[in-house]
Order: sequence, then C-alpha cells, then structure tokens
Amino acid sequence: MSNIVTLTMNPTIDKSTSTDNVMAEHKIRCDPPSFEPGGGGVNVSRAIKKLGGESLLMYTSGGMAGQRLHNLLDQEDILQQPLLIEGMTRENFVVFERSTERQYRFGMPGPELKENEWESCIKELSSLDPVPDYIVASGSLPPGVPVDFYARVARIGKDIGARVIVDASGDALKMALEEGVYLIKPNIREFSRLLGQEKIGESEILDKGKKIVSACKCEIIVVSLGAGGALLLSDELVERMIPPAVPISSKVGAGDSMVAGIVLAMSRGKPLREAVLYGLAAGSAAVMTPGTELCRKEDTERLYAKMME
Repeated sequence: MSNIVTLTMNPTIDKSTSTDNVMAEHKIRCDPPSFEPGGGGVNVSRAIKKLGGESLLMYTSGGMAGQRLHNLLDQEDILQQPLLIEGMTRENFVVFERSTERQYRFGMPGPELKENEWESCIKELSSLDPVPDYIVASGSLPPGVPVDFYARVARIGKDIGARVIVDASGDALKMALEEGVYLIKPNIREFSRLLGQEKIGESEILDKGKKIVSACKCEIIVVSLGAGGALLLSDELVERMIPPAVPISSKVGAGDSMVAGIVLAMSRGKPLREAVLYGLAAGSAAVMTPGTELCRKEDTERLYAKMME
C-alpha cells in the first residue's frame, strides 16, 4: 500500500463541454463532452500520479456514475478503493463559452449517505493495513454525513499513527481543527470564514495562524493567496512564498494540485519549506493547463527549480 491515502466523501464526474455563447432560454449547441474524475481527494490522488507518485484513493461510489468513475480512474492507473453506497455518484457540469472565454461551473450536492454508509467509511479507514504515513481528507461532505466527519478522521489518524491533512472549509474544517490535525491548506476566503470574518489581511492571517499552531490544533498551516503565492506557518517557520508568474489558462484544480505536491514531497522526505515550495509549484503548474486538467510534472519541476534558485 502507498504511504499516502486520500479520502473523498463526495466525488464527482466532471462533464465538460464548449459552446460559442451561453444564452438564457435558447437551445445551446455544444461540442462533444469530455468526462473526468473529480472531487477533492480524487484530484489530489490524480495529481500525485501526474507528479510521478502513488497513493491509495478511497472514495464513495454508487450507481452507474460510480462505475463510470471507477473506469475513468482505472484509465489513469489510480490505485483505488471504492466505498459502496446506495445513492448515485454525482456529476458536475462545466461549460466554456468561447465568445467571452468564461467558464461556467455547475456543482451538484451529491447523494445522501445513510448513517451505516459513512460509518462504514470510518471503519475502512481505521482498519488500513499497513498504516499510511499520511491521510488526506479533502473536499465537500455530501448530505447525510455529519459536520464533524473530518474530526473523526483526525481522531483515527491519531489512533493509528497517521498524519492527517484536511483541505475543507466551514464548520467541517473548524471541527477538524478542534480535534487537531497535522496540516490545513485553506485559501484566504476559507481562512476568513474559519475565523468568522468577512475579510482578513495578511498580518492578521499570521497572527491568528500562529495562535492556532500554538494551541496545538494544527502543526502546519499553508494559506493559499492565489496569484500572490502562499503563507507558510509552523512552530519553526513563518514565510511568504511567491511563485514565478505563469500564464493563466484555468484555476480549476490548483488547490488540489498544491496539496498533492506538498504531501508527495513530504512523503519523499523533503523538509517542510521545500515541500511547500514544491506544492506551490504544482498549484502554479495547474493554472497553466486548460479546463479541469491538473498539474503537469514537467511544469512543476521547472517552476520548483526556479523557486529553489
């Protein structure tokens, strides 16, 4: 088994197409659609694979869409463990409007999980053998799953001796922090919401972030600043990291690629600062790719080398 396990409770199939114009109350002629696996942990595992690493992807799967997701992941040679549910795996819809070069993204809520289904996911995670070094719990929670689910995952990580990384938002992230996790990677909006604020400045991010680390709620915080890079906070490091400027094609998957780069570099023994720089390079590489495509290894390695100069 890989030393990295990713968990996705609300995976999706991203159905993408293009059209000249998006107009209300008109029949819109679209190009043939493409289908890609999606959802937080799904994309983290896919990005890890693109970067030359391996991970075990655990995800809920139901109905014909769940089987299609399994097949799509097989095509990418992703090591996977579907967690079967009765509901149908969701499908999201993405439309690119050529006339404006705007992208429209329609996200579905996902199937409602029964109590025995999400509890079964917890049991599967706690019985992993061998125990992974890292568990990445990422993405939204579907209906029926309790808001403290990621806190339960964090508790399992402590029990089995795995480092838990949570990439989520809102109360799910807040409750995970109350339990205590290894690393979180919010963006500015998510970090502001975590603190119950509308907006937050960089100095306040540093101040509040240090308090979270000092309270032992989290060992490492990486706050994504978009094109502005990232802020890294830990007991020993506080640093603003700025990536090289890159052409932006699509911002989809940048956060997941960043998490993938960080955890992969850590699993390979890189020091924290270098691991975060590698993650930042992967996130920057992802915005260079069109549509829902994730980071490319060659772009990531080039950007990382430039930041290490």
